[in-house]
Amino acid sequence: MIFDLPETNTQQIAKTLVRIRDTGNQNTTSRVLTLIVIAQASDDIDAIITATNDASREHPSRVIVLVVDDTEAETRLDAQVRIGGDAGASEVVLMKLRGEVGKHLVHVVTPLLLPDTPIVAWWPYSAPVNPGQDPLGKIAHRRITDSQYDPPVDALYNRRNHYTPGDSDFAWARLTPLRGILASTLDQPPHEMVQEAKVYGHHDSPSVDLAAGWLTDRLGVTVTRVNSDTTEFSYDSAGRAHVPISKVELVRPSGTVVIETVADPEVLRVSLPDRAPALVAVSLRTEADCLAEELRHLDPDIAYARALRGLSRVEYLTH
Repeated sequence: MIFDLPETNTQQIAKTLVRIRDTGNQNTTSRVLTLIVIAQASDDIDAIITATNDASREHPSRVIVLVVDDTEAETRLDAQVRIGGDAGASEVVLMKLRGEVGKHLVHVVTPLLLPDTPIVAWWPYSAPVNPGQDPLGKIAHRRITDSQYDPPVDALYNRRNHYTPGDSDFAWARLTPLRGILASTLDQPPHEMVQEAKVYGHHDSPSVDLAAGWLTDRLGVTVTRVNSDTTEFSYDSAGRAHVPISKVELVRPSGTVVIETVADPEVLRVSLPDRAPALVAVSLRTEADCLAEELRHLDPDIAYARALRGLSRVEYLTH
């Protein structure tokens, strides 16, 4: 169900939510958090809402999508309240803001926050240079960005330079399957120290940088990030790229462990010295997968913080 509220205000939106609850159409007590999504009018709003709807099966939430248009135009707020099949297991408040109201987002969302529940802020595309100091970031327990789709070329390094506990990034969440395979591979004998490592991947993928930073921090060795643009991106149904890591090499005294993509982007080949290569299935992560993972733990992501810290010790090589 969709309730349109043209030329409205937050008081009317709040009254609509109360009316929906009182008529029995929605049980707000099942909501586990408030998810605030900050986007621009030029962003793919449908893809954003699809991701929140899919993730809501695991995390029923009140989702407030703030779509900021021309902040110099005449002030206007149009809204929609979506419930039921149009909102997954959540309730979605879609707010389109023009004019001065678009400059005061924290005041817009405050009357709509669920009481006594965590707040998560998500910037699917452009994010503040320092999310922890943004007015919405200050009230959020968790701040999620996506440096892959943030226009500044140094978006990931902005995250490193301004990291605040509670920050996270989809470029990190996309690495979860690969990190699991790397960890399980190193758990197999012989249990030797890694002497050096190389991570190959697309030159403009922050996920490849984070993989190199993570290995640098965890292994305490030199990790070289090799720009290898021969590997094509794989795309999800929303047209957004998956992790373009083509190969990881871990050098140990007995030989080199190699984990690399094959023709099928959902299959990795794991090669250990003196053993036949093994093929491992790996799922390609959607935006909903990444969002659901980020919402599972709202405490600071220490591993992500260490991966950012490791970036300063990564060596870069053009292949």
